[in-house]
Amino acid sequence: MDHFPTNWGRPRNDMFDAYGTYPIHQRPDNRPKDTFADSVQRTQQPIVTGTSVLAIKYKDGIMMTADNLASYGSLARFKDVQRLHPVGKYTVIGAGGDMSDFQYIQRMLEEVQIAEGTQQDGHELGPVEIHEYMSQVMYARRSKLDPLWNALLIGGFKDGKRFLSYVDLLGTTYSASTLATGFGAHIAQPLLRKAVEGYEDVLTAEQAQDILENCMRVLFYRDARSLDKYQIATVTAEGVTISGSLKLKTSWDFAEGIRGYGAQTQ
Repeated sequence: MDHFPTNWGRPRNDMFDAYGTYPIHQRPDNRPKDTFADSVQRTQQPIVTGTSVLAIKYKDGIMMTADNLASYGSLARFKDVQRLHPVGKYTVIGAGGDMSDFQYIQRMLEEVQIAEGTQQDGHELGPVEIHEYMSQVMYARRSKLDPLWNALLIGGFKDGKRFLSYVDLLGTTYSASTLATGFGAHIAQPLLRKAVEGYEDVLTAEQAQDILENCMRVLFYRDARSLDKYQIATVTAEGVTISGSLKLKTSWDFAEGIRGYGAQTQ
């Protein structure tokens, strides 16, 4: 039984207490309470994270790849996470780092797309505009000491021009024909540069996919936070295409010859 009369919807009768001298209790707030609702909250460190994202330019546009793993610390927790996200008809964004922050970025970009669409002025956001917007957002959040813990690759194709650029949680930006985040920036980037730089205008889609697949295989061998399940995004004049999950063909036979791993004693 509810013992609080003010919850019954009955008004106070001022005929008997015109000046409200008799104390009437405040209506109780019985809603669930969040202990941290009134505190200032900051992400102290990334919790559920994605590892490398790779991207290259090729003859017809941009190709980007990332695996489907989101790790909880060293635990391979979520194995079906899509870390490549289309933004409009011309752009794809790939994210490493904290996945909850990436989900926030996805919602934010969706709101930007809606706001742009309501203008109905015939203008559509391309990869250059999306990258400029994200670089400003990332630097602003960093300046507030509340960064979005992500490293982003933004690629696209619009008006006959390829675009590929990088932005991270500090607001650092740069462009190149081959880009990588996370562990891939150390291991895959040299392979990408050797295979792509100087050949951007002659590489076919099949060759570009083979290059990225080989780099993802090397990362699966060497990066403890990677997975052999991955996706490839392609941006051309026809638009954005993101593949379903693909499986790497791997072999661990070579490991028998590694000292300390195989059965050899010397």
